[in-house]
Amino acid sequence: MKLLEHKVALITGASRGIGEAIAIKFAEQGATIAFTYLSSEERAKTLEEKLAGYGVKAKGYKSDAGDYKAAEQLANDVMKEMGTIDICVNNAGISRDNLLLRLTPEQWDEVMQANLKSVYNLTRQVIKPMMKARSGSIINLSSIVGVKGNPGQSCYAASKAGIIGFTKSIAQEIGSRNIRVNAIAPGFIETDMTHYLKDGGDKWFEKIPMHRFGKVEEVANVALFLASGLSTYVTGQVISVCGGMNT
Repeated sequence: MKLLEHKVALITGASRGIGEAIAIKFAEQGATIAFTYLSSEERAKTLEEKLAGYGVKAKGYKSDAGDYKAAEQLANDVMKEMGTIDICVNNAGISRDNLLLRLTPEQWDEVMQANLKSVYNLTRQVIKPMMKARSGSIINLSSIVGVKGNPGQSCYAASKAGIIGFTKSIAQEIGSRNIRVNAIAPGFIETDMTHYLKDGGDKWFEKIPMHRFGKVEEVANVALFLASGLSTYVTGQVISVCGGMNT
């Protein structure tokens, strides 16, 4: 039996990068997949077809996780279409990197809404069916930057640190209902968001004990662990996938 057979997973921001890798990994393990995207319907359709190739039901929803009403509608639509939500992966996020004196209030608000408010929005919705079922796993994508900080990323770091505090608090609130809430803190992972870092060459590798960037599949493997029955006594934790940066 596959690890996520008969489970329904909702994954935000899954049309590329880490979110896409998690969706594929979950589909490989038998999960029904609902995922969100913001812009490219073509990419969403391509992912739907790819996931269906694993013999599972998959559907993309155009939805802004940072908008509360949209998140509420999304959860209702997924419940109507899929019947339940067993797993929620809060992956949607953006970055607006800049030194603090150059960072505009608008950029700050934009990052907080996309990265942090989105986690509140979806978590508040999915815990309703999870509490009724007395079962569920919520996985929030934070970042090693939210743990350690990084010059020029104060806004991104603050949003990702906020996710960690939120994760630990909600895990304590709903643990008695058998709902687990954990966070993953990726380090430098090869995605569209970090491609520019490769121009820095060895200077980045010097900060990473394993001397390489991580792969999206390596983050997806940890998400699978947290989503599955392999982690039934794991909640309120932050797992760093960073090649040893947080050692």
